[in-house]
Amino acid sequence: MSLKLLIDMNLSPQWVSVFERSGWEAKHWSKVGDPHTTDRAIMD
Repeated sequence: MSLKLLIDMNLSPQWVSVFERSGWEAKHWSKVGDPHTTDRAIMD
């Protein structure tokens, strides 16, 4: 099992490359979901 990181809209998409260089799988929310989605909906 591997850990995947979802980078919040409040953080820069540049964080994805920082995590990927360290061997983590990461995606920024703006690439996978609606930027206006509430935090509660994302967690659900």
